[in-house]
Amino acid sequence: MKTVLSIEGENFLINGKLTYSEIPGCDSRMHGLLMNARLIQGIFDDKADPARFNRFGLTFSPEENTDALIAALPDWYQYGLRCFTVGLQGGGPCFTVDNNAIENNPFSPDGLQIDPAYLARLTRLLNAADELGMVVIVSALYCGQIRHLDGAQAVINAIRTTARWLRKGGWKNVIFEPANEYDIDRYDGYPIVQTHQGMVALLDLARHESGLPVGCSGGGGTLDPEVARASDVIIFHGNGQPRQAMANLIANARKWAPGKPILCNEDSQAITNMQVCMDHHASWGYYNALTKQEMATDWHVLPGEDRFYALCMAENLGIAPDMPPFDEQYMLVGISRNECWNGRCWPRIASLRPETIDHVDFFVDGEWLYRSYDDPFSLYFMANWIQGPLMRTEGLVRAEITLSSGEKLLREGRIGQ
Repeated sequence: MKTVLSIEGENFLINGKLTYSEIPGCDSRMHGLLMNARLIQGIFDDKADPARFNRFGLTFSPEENTDALIAALPDWYQYGLRCFTVGLQGGGPCFTVDNNAIENNPFSPDGLQIDPAYLARLTRLLNAADELGMVVIVSALYCGQIRHLDGAQAVINAIRTTARWLRKGGWKNVIFEPANEYDIDRYDGYPIVQTHQGMVALLDLARHESGLPVGCSGGGGTLDPEVARASDVIIFHGNGQPRQAMANLIANARKWAPGKPILCNEDSQAITNMQVCMDHHASWGYYNALTKQEMATDWHVLPGEDRFYALCMAENLGIAPDMPPFDEQYMLVGISRNECWNGRCWPRIASLRPETIDHVDFFVDGEWLYRSYDDPFSLYFMANWIQGPLMRTEGLVRAEITLSSGEKLLREGRIGQ
């Protein structure tokens, strides 16, 4: 194995060196972080109806999906991404197909076996990350798929089976997360996962059986002292949290479990939250539920939010990428043919400099619909990671951007083109 992750105090090291210390000119305050992204569907399948994911201009195949992610990893690496999360039971989708109708589950009902096809895809992905110098957070359970496991003993078996498989594989570039957002309501009926005490026990089991560092996320903005103390890596989610709440969460983590690395592995497209994490020496996780969780997925750094996150990350790490001119730093996204589905689209303004925006007004065919005040600036903003759909198949969308300086910018485009 080429990539060995280790932990010293609050810092991550790869092959014995603080992360990012190899980048000339990188601010030493960034050393030891693991900037990451939620690429949770990297080994996704749907045994119920995989053909429904032939959409967004792509044809879905579970094998091709994993290979496409592997092909895209160098694209992300060059901007400074050193870590990503992938799930054995996946995650989402949040905008289109109900996860309860999907069968994306590799575990047998008793948790003692894992589908070999899933393990083969995960092996390829872990090996590719190892070759590249990247860390993978392997998340075992997802609230929308845990229904396939027959109770507490099956959950324990699933964690043990996964952990032993990881140990046997010999990877040293892995952080093991027993469950995604363990404390949310959708784990009702599985107190071994949902309660803090149950998760502490699962973390201990996962660490003992895998020999890897462990941690587990709660729902957006939640963190439990017991789980933090039981973790090697304090993992949290920032979904829906304003910047001050993010800072307070990090401060609480340090108070409850000092001397451990703190890592957000799911937030939103709101890259202003990334700055809060970096200011407080915590790693930040980009989460774009539209471009990187709805299947089928183009895993590359796409124009718009993906690229702006990558550029902002690279800039902060001292990589000094070529920045687009001012006029290209504000884009209307979410309305092209490959971003629409079933008569719905999700217009929003992606920006390299969202902190310069005061608000955005959205119009369709000249009719005012909505004013958005918060990053990311989306039509029908519900939280920083999710928005309501525009139920239109045609029409001219116009976004009037008012900057904090008072300057106004106009972006427009036709739905479905």
